[in-house]
Amino acid sequence: MTDAWEGMRELPLEVESVAFGRQAATFAHGFERITTLVRLAGGGAEGHGEDVSLHQTDEHSLHVLNPDLGLVGSWTLESFCDHVASVDQFAVPPEWEPARRWRNWAFESAALDLALAQAGKPLHEVLGREPAPLRFVNSLGLGDPPTFEPIAKRLEVHPEVRFKVDVTHAWSPELMAEVAATGAVEIVDFKGHYGLDIGEEGALLAMYERAMELFPDALLEDAHDLPEVAALLSEAGDRISYDAPIHSAADLDAVPLAPRAVNIKPCRVGDLRSLFHLYDVVGERGLIVYGGGMGEIGVGRGQIQLLASLFHADGPNDTAPSGYNMDVPDAALPGSPLPPAPAPVGFRRA
Repeated sequence: MTDAWEGMRELPLEVESVAFGRQAATFAHGFERITTLVRLAGGGAEGHGEDVSLHQTDEHSLHVLNPDLGLVGSWTLESFCDHVASVDQFAVPPEWEPARRWRNWAFESAALDLALAQAGKPLHEVLGREPAPLRFVNSLGLGDPPTFEPIAKRLEVHPEVRFKVDVTHAWSPELMAEVAATGAVEIVDFKGHYGLDIGEEGALLAMYERAMELFPDALLEDAHDLPEVAALLSEAGDRISYDAPIHSAADLDAVPLAPRAVNIKPCRVGDLRSLFHLYDVVGERGLIVYGGGMGEIGVGRGQIQLLASLFHADGPNDTAPSGYNMDVPDAALPGSPLPPAPAPVGFRRA
């Protein structure tokens, strides 16, 4: 058991009511993102979490079905987490099995927020850590067909922003060179663990060779698990990073190549105990750590930003304010580093 979890697991938690609300935002390329706000209320306080398990349909969402999961009652934070993990949170099996972790995180994060509010304490006080200004990158793909326009739009409004880019076999050599010439890319994400079309193998390997040459200082995330790719990346061992395969500390030893860096997404881990244990292990191993999200558009984005500010503020965190994912970024958006701005009580930013 981690020291962080030990310090919060006995927090008392009174849940008097549960409610769910629909949230939506339009991201780049016209994609409508739908999530559910989870509200737990008790003792004159509210705790919020965000369920990111939806895609573009919400007919089986929490905010449509409003299920009774037996959450009302007197708990400790630990007993509540044990209970919510023991019930089936989906009336219909999710399209993606990992969505069970994403939804479980919404309930546990809401419970932590409420327990801290009822105790009159902010998260950083309970953890004994001081939040630091958060450095972030903007994660994005370049469309279909891919063009330089999404990068150009963001640099025009926010010249200081840095990027995590989703490179695919559809990128031309000219496009990759144009993106690299900005000097703004910190992470190259190959999306090699999502079962996506990889095209012809020769073109795929050529893409890797160009990326390694043109982005010599960037982290190389989620490379395809192919012997030919592993042979190429053997020359870049200090830049290997993983995101999609990391759900727990055990996954650090199960990935194909030994990582130098990891992208920790709290909702992908799915529960508080496992998350704090993972933070402990990556710290012990001296890995580069950065945080990421899964399209949070509300309180969940503030929560991942707060966690990043406490555990890996200097990493290339994929936690930019959600406005950076719009087709036309807002000039009023805060730049990096982002002030930590923890709320006076609870698990959220002010």
